[in-house]
Amino acid sequence: MDIQRTTYTDIPARLDRLPWSRFHRLVVVALGITWILDGLEVTLAGSVAAALQTSPRLQLTAEQVGLTGSAYLAGAVLGSLFFGHLTDKLGRKKLFNVTLGVYLVATAATAFSWDFYSFMLFRFLTGAGIGGEYSAINSAIQELIPARLRGRIDLAINGSFWLGAAGGALLSVWLLDPNVLGPDMGWRVAFGSGALLGLVILYLRRFLPESPRWLVIHGRPEEAERIMAGIEAGVVASERVTLAPVTATLTLGDQHRTTLISVARTLLRDYPGRTTLGVVLMASQAFIYNAIFFTYALVLTKFYAVPADKVGLYILPFAIGNFLGPLLLGPLFDTIGRKPMIVATYGLSGVLLAVTAQLFYAGVLDATTQTAMWSVVFFFASAAASAAYLTVGECFPLEIRALTIALFYAFGTLLGGVGGPWLFGILIEGGVPGEVVMGYLLGAALMIAAALVTLKLGVAAERRPLEEVAPPLSSRP
Repeated sequence: MDIQRTTYTDIPARLDRLPWSRFHRLVVVALGITWILDGLEVTLAGSVAAALQTSPRLQLTAEQVGLTGSAYLAGAVLGSLFFGHLTDKLGRKKLFNVTLGVYLVATAATAFSWDFYSFMLFRFLTGAGIGGEYSAINSAIQELIPARLRGRIDLAINGSFWLGAAGGALLSVWLLDPNVLGPDMGWRVAFGSGALLGLVILYLRRFLPESPRWLVIHGRPEEAERIMAGIEAGVVASERVTLAPVTATLTLGDQHRTTLISVARTLLRDYPGRTTLGVVLMASQAFIYNAIFFTYALVLTKFYAVPADKVGLYILPFAIGNFLGPLLLGPLFDTIGRKPMIVATYGLSGVLLAVTAQLFYAGVLDATTQTAMWSVVFFFASAAASAAYLTVGECFPLEIRALTIALFYAFGTLLGGVGGPWLFGILIEGGVPGEVVMGYLLGAALMIAAALVTLKLGVAAERRPLEEVAPPLSSRP
């Protein structure tokens, strides 16, 4: 006869009642850096494309440059799924150190590539590390940040991708200047810079604990209690506050054994509306982001005759607008609420993109005004995209949170990373503004459709504990 174990814990309530502190700032810096690294990687890869073709050692063709971009995306997809599963199984801390280590080694190795095949392999492994980071980092951040601040912090961290993009744009302008470094050295230093930044972050992560929420769900309540007590003691000492007692408790049964069948049952039977919502939000934002950002340089050079070595200067204001959106609008997701803000950001970005498309077709824009319009569009679209990651992270049970983030990320990346840039590349290559406009209008329609779906299926998760938004699979009434 099986004896079912019952565990009572107040750890979720204790984490949510903590004041903002030095501990939370460490979480933001040590874990949030992932998005900056990804922004740096993506921007550098696009900026050094011409240098890779003229490199004396590599001499890549345009097709080979495209294949290395696909290898990075494929690595990100497979890495997110593989490491996402391990993050739920082995723990947040162990995996966010492993995935950063994979990224560090791979991006450093990229700087020493000797031919096309070695370069493509190292780009694949770099993508695998970054993809694995997404699931490990987002799940850890959401479980350690208090519920009342979860929305704004998560959006700001996801939006920091564009700090990396801005840094990559500025760095590329300097490193690719033929008067600074040789034709075979600039791109190598560019990729090596990411490894140096990652080393600093790997050191900071030594001071972060395992998620107490994950520990208690996985049958390790004593360890969870010890870590929770340490976090509280550190907060009391650094902030000089007295923590109020908590009364809310969570009742847990036997540990849930996660399988592919249980994941499918949870997503498709228990939460079909949230699954549909997550797919729509991730796919629509992935399409317009990958389609427009990965072809940004093509539009500027083909339609506005911007020199290739000056494209980075136009990416900078675009990146700033993308970062400011989540940073400034993020607090409203905790006060006004998730549902109305997701509807507003997706809807506004869709409408503004359609307006921009019409102005582009009318021929009234130049490189500067086109960049200004895109910056305004993506001020809202960036907040919308960050909210998509927030939604798929907080709306499903803790036992499968990392894998769920990985599944939705993989789907969005496959759809937007393959379909979007490919379609826009064909439209831009034709050189006919009307054809490019059709692509923009498709992206606008997808964003507006996502806003309408949110009106029907949106979840009011603001200021609510994760265990209330989606009870653990092992919880009991």
